[in-house]
Amino acid sequence: MVLKYIYTGELDLTKQSGEDILSLLVSSDELLIEELFNHVQDYLIEKKTSWVQKNFVLVLHTVFQLTSCKKLQDYCLKSICEDPESFISSKMFPSLDKDILFDLLKRDDFQINEIDIWDCLIKWGIEQTPGLGNKNSDRTKWNNENYEGIKKTLNQFVPLIRFVGISSKDFFDKVRPYKAIISHHIYEELEEFYYKKTLPKTTTLPPRTGKSGSLTSKIIKSKLVNIISNWIDRNNSAARSNNDKYKFNLIYLMSRDGFDCRTFYNKCNGQGPFVVLIKIQSKKIYGGYNPIGYTGRNLWLSSTESFIFSFDNDQDIHNMKICRSLNTNCSVLDYCNYDKFFSFGDMLFIYEQNLFVGYNNDHYENNFGEKNSPYIIEEIEVFSVVKK
Repeated sequence: MVLKYIYTGELDLTKQSGEDILSLLVSSDELLIEELFNHVQDYLIEKKTSWVQKNFVLVLHTVFQLTSCKKLQDYCLKSICEDPESFISSKMFPSLDKDILFDLLKRDDFQINEIDIWDCLIKWGIEQTPGLGNKNSDRTKWNNENYEGIKKTLNQFVPLIRFVGISSKDFFDKVRPYKAIISHHIYEELEEFYYKKTLPKTTTLPPRTGKSGSLTSKIIKSKLVNIISNWIDRNNSAARSNNDKYKFNLIYLMSRDGFDCRTFYNKCNGQGPFVVLIKIQSKKIYGGYNPIGYTGRNLWLSSTESFIFSFDNDQDIHNMKICRSLNTNCSVLDYCNYDKFFSFGDMLFIYEQNLFVGYNNDHYENNFGEKNSPYIIEEIEVFSVVKK
């Protein structure tokens, strides 16, 4: 392929395998054929996207050896951060080079729950530590030498974990059992944080915020964020296109702040427009956009821009539904009425800690086609919405 390019200036890569194209990238770098190198790098990004994503570890290990391959390096890391699930669950993840893992963990836009990052780090550390690996992954059988070994392996990575983003339950169940591999002073700070809410001094990195303007949620995956952003812009046809016009700030989290109507209202009052996400026991997700917010006026308000929606699961893009306001006088409720946390025209509301859907069809389009509530709620998140 190199010779053909040198003699003819032409190269057809359409019938070449991903492995061969990656090898060609390395060869063109070694031979300092810059034009060919740039063409192959762009081809991998634009035409071999699926292959690259299925072989991230192989590609990363290759391109991180090439100082001039920054574009493909950045593409891989950004793609992983935006949708990391398949990458971290792959069989190849535990063999990831430590420098690449370090670069991933220090990124603020690594869009995954922090406890899942911790679980993956432990899995990686076990594989990378001599004497452990798959044959000795049961920590109840580890001796002091095993614990010291994995502590040494993970020493530079533990400070990159944003422990403030891990719930006290997950800390107790998943982090505490590995106390022996965490430096004593760091663990003492973590205990003080979970007992007294005193922020750690050593692990000072803030919670991951996702890419600029993104919404980092425990309920939905990052791919659904653009859909909601575009719905806010009334852009239904391009619902999957990139939209970074809005900044989302978490203002209420049920598992953190408690399942209380008054707390919900106090957290949201005066915060401006907000998006609420509700995950029910079946894992289905409902939500709504209130473009007015809570203002303390204690009445029903009219809006042409409010809407409610549903996803079948945390990454559903095929069966999602949206119901827009019909601009009646009862679009959104601007007060906390007894045990009613919020209400979108009584089409979507929480009452006495249950979610009701489709109760009243007078104020919103009825695209849900259901009235099977009440539903048992697992989690609620509310994000204020600020236009950049």
